[in-house]
Amino acid sequence: MADRLPDQLRLMAASYPDETAYRNMGNGSSITFVQWERDSNRLARGLREQGVNKGALVAVCLEAGQILDFIVTYSALHKIGAVAVPMNNRLSPTEMRDILVHAEVTAIVAGVSYGQAIVSLSGAISSLALTVTVGQPGLEGCVDIGEVMSSNDEAIQVPIGDDDLADVMYTSGTTGRPKGVAVRHGSVAMLPNTTPEWRGTGWLTATPVFTFAGLGFIYNPMKAGMTVLYLPTFDAGRWLRIVEDERPPIAFLVPAMAQLLIHHPGFEMADLSSLKRLILGSAPLAPDTLGRLQSRLPGAAVLNSYGMTEGGHATFFMDPEGARTRPGAVGRARPPVEVRIIDSSGAICGTGGVGEVITRNPGGHREYYKDPEETARMWNGGWLHTGDLGYLDADGYLYIVGRKKEMIVRGGMNVYADDVESVLLAHPAVVEAAVVAIPHDVLGEDVSAFVVVLPGETLSSDDLVHFAAERLADYKVPRHVRFLTRLPRNAGGKVMKSMLPGPSDDPLPADP
Repeated sequence: MADRLPDQLRLMAASYPDETAYRNMGNGSSITFVQWERDSNRLARGLREQGVNKGALVAVCLEAGQILDFIVTYSALHKIGAVAVPMNNRLSPTEMRDILVHAEVTAIVAGVSYGQAIVSLSGAISSLALTVTVGQPGLEGCVDIGEVMSSNDEAIQVPIGDDDLADVMYTSGTTGRPKGVAVRHGSVAMLPNTTPEWRGTGWLTATPVFTFAGLGFIYNPMKAGMTVLYLPTFDAGRWLRIVEDERPPIAFLVPAMAQLLIHHPGFEMADLSSLKRLILGSAPLAPDTLGRLQSRLPGAAVLNSYGMTEGGHATFFMDPEGARTRPGAVGRARPPVEVRIIDSSGAICGTGGVGEVITRNPGGHREYYKDPEETARMWNGGWLHTGDLGYLDADGYLYIVGRKKEMIVRGGMNVYADDVESVLLAHPAVVEAAVVAIPHDVLGEDVSAFVVVLPGETLSSDDLVHFAAERLADYKVPRHVRFLTRLPRNAGGKVMKSMLPGPSDDPLPADP
């Protein structure tokens, strides 16, 4: 039997029923372990009565501020053996539709901002049988969560095994072929279940729970005997005040958040002495940012990490000594993970040689949902081909230097150039489009587009950005648009992005 996530909640509810499990630092709401356990039992039973059974895929489309509803729903789904599909709450309706259709969801749990959009999309989702709304009762064709909740809060758990699906995590936008990573119960948990000694302290995070890093903060802090302090919308000043007031010993940040922190006027004066560990991940971290954090937090271990949803948990961890002596490294492979650096011919690079990072994680293999061809391509020869370029030093520390694939990481969010280009090319005046990453002081990278329009057509950057914003999640919309008479191409017709000119001198503002 798998080491099931809901079993950990049951342990905590039995051992620490009245301790606070989760706090929403946005509105001050909270939930105890026993409340979480009982509410998820009620929802699990109610969903089963509505026809949601083992193996059914259920999309969870809740706002960041509905974090307590999210964790209750997430636990309830696993208790009945259903498969959670956490939805990026910044996607456009079109992007949401493509994912929901690809996943063939049986049910959707939707928040206030998504209920009406789901209703308008429901006709295109032939598999959809149930839409449950949270905070928006009376919506036509939907059922309010209060009507779904059973009156019976006794424990429920259908049998689930290692190979049963737990989650399907969609890692990118869509161009007709959305990619969902299949996460099975045998590899969903990074830490084993345990009854910890209760510390009564908080673990601060602002990471969206539709990411794999964010999902980890549903159960892992409780395994350390800690309350989760969840900040739905990151604000550097608010984060600093929470650290001063709540005194958490551990916090997690993505590098874009770290950039905002170190540039905030209150950063140098805030009392951050409670922090004993500051963990960073989900995107490249600039050595200068790491250095400023280490200087400001001399009593804390400031640690970077590296991994991919496809590869399992964060597969590379930085130790405190390495963090001080190897700026720019993302850590060493965590056993049983293996790592190699290969060149374009597939040969293994020696120490210091730059090439593609490939990893092997016994027991952590995660295929793409309903996409055997892409799975075979990504896991060629049993190794996960990350598409990232890097090198290993003599002691096995990994350094990431770039990307083989054209992926832009904007504020911790993945943006695939092909997705953006496809939308830009849908504009009737656009004949060519190329999208690339450019450096950004806060976000790490930003999205820049180079566009060729039809002769005689007039198109402004504002018009094109507005067009893209109606079809893409906000973080995917280009903030820089440059019009060219032609794109540089090689003899085979491929755009040579390295030969594109620099970005426009007056880019649009970039909000994280």
